[in-house]
Amino acid sequence: MSDEILREVEGSRGRYVRRKDGHEAELTYSIASPALIIADHTGVPDVWRGQGVADALVRRLVADARAEHVRIVPLCPFVNGWRARHPEWADVFSV
Repeated sequence: MSDEILREVEGSRGRYVRRKDGHEAELTYSIASPALIIADHTGVPDVWRGQGVADALVRRLVADARAEHVRIVPLCPFVNGWRARHPEWADVFSV
């Protein structure tokens, strides 16, 4: 499978997922309203740790939120850590 990051939405839940070679990484979120999502979990298999996969998932989340004028509540510790290191993303985060 591709290393492309896909976005999947079902009801009030969504996720960004990367699948390759039988492995899957994801960043999940809840849709609180049309203008607010809650990033709640990021998971990456051990085989991909240290390769920037989680970083790519967060960057895609931020890019989509910015394009769609959606704010993100960073409940997930990984996403919140990235938010803290990137003040230029303040326009998309609600903290």
